[in-house]
Amino acid sequence: MSQPFSSPFVPHDLPAPLAGSSTGPLSGFTVAVKDMFDVAGTRTGGGSPAWLEAHPPAEEHSGVVRRLLDAGASIVGKTVCDEFFYSTVGKNAHYGTPLNPRTPDRVPGGSSSGSASATASGACDLAIGSDTGGSVRVPAANCGLYGIRVTQDRFDFDGAMSMAPSFDAGGWFSASAGLLRHAGPVLLQGPGVRAQVGTVALLDDALATADPAVARIVERSLVAAAGRVPEPVRVDLGARLDDWREAMRVVQAYEVWQTFGPFITSAAPSLGPGVRERMEVSAQVSAEEAADAKQVLASARRTMDELTPVGTVLALPTTPSIAPRLDAEGKDLENYRVRGMRLVCMASISGLPQVTIPVGVLDSAPVSLSFIGWRGGDEALLDLAVAMSPLAGTVIE
Repeated sequence: MSQPFSSPFVPHDLPAPLAGSSTGPLSGFTVAVKDMFDVAGTRTGGGSPAWLEAHPPAEEHSGVVRRLLDAGASIVGKTVCDEFFYSTVGKNAHYGTPLNPRTPDRVPGGSSSGSASATASGACDLAIGSDTGGSVRVPAANCGLYGIRVTQDRFDFDGAMSMAPSFDAGGWFSASAGLLRHAGPVLLQGPGVRAQVGTVALLDDALATADPAVARIVERSLVAAAGRVPEPVRVDLGARLDDWREAMRVVQAYEVWQTFGPFITSAAPSLGPGVRERMEVSAQVSAEEAADAKQVLASARRTMDELTPVGTVLALPTTPSIAPRLDAEGKDLENYRVRGMRLVCMASISGLPQVTIPVGVLDSAPVSLSFIGWRGGDEALLDLAVAMSPLAGTVIE
């Protein structure tokens, strides 16, 4: 039976590609952008046909689109994303599920599903996404790509839709570590904090969250990388990940409702399964509950900063397992989501950068290693991706 795949590009796609300047560091490269970034003359939908219909075409390009065009890149299309960005699975009830080219029987991951699908299928050289709770990191891992969520204030969100401002960050995908790094000077704002990586701390808590086979691949990839990255030391967070995950869930839900609640209340759009239920929960989160959760997040941020002084990166599996199958539902997806949030919440809460690197294969599906860096240490993470790239996909379980 055929699977319900969709194009990685939205039905309201660009009428034609936008050519960049004739010169620039990205001249000759093609880029797709998530349907949350404005492109002049087109509507931005955020995964929602109702939102798309209710808003006029953009008058100007978003900041990231301007940067790309000025750098010589051509914008080839706008990509499908989860509705209002509120999922990590990659299924959109209105636009379908973009193909995961690496494992067509499994989900691509979201919410930047179309961006990952387009990159993995070769429809573009680079793709732009956003990452609030893993929306670049998870689809990069599921589709066997390189991806980075950058330090929170180092990405141009001018002319972009928001979701939960406390956690929103930008990022991008590439099938090539070299191109992922090459795009850094174009897409990263500010000087950053440049330093050599002297310490790699492998998080035992994160390994325990992952399936044993995934944890083994991550550990073996670091052994194989001897001489390319420092030998890892072991670190344990002390069983705080579930507290952090729950606090992030509460604050994210509260902020999502502040962002989209007025529109949902007034327009009463038909929401897809999963998103509908999460929005119903979000509407019930009080300001007091969010304020209490923010105290937990403040403590978590201090801990993460202490764990990542300049020169130190944290190593962990990007996701707890390989991508769920397309027909997975109910408890299986909830288990994947909860365990996945334990892993992605650390960078989301702290605003620290995290790079995703494909290192292995399990049951023919990609497995990825991540490094979380110090604040402003994005360039060092991009260099780590390049250093690890000769080993990409070589650890097979």
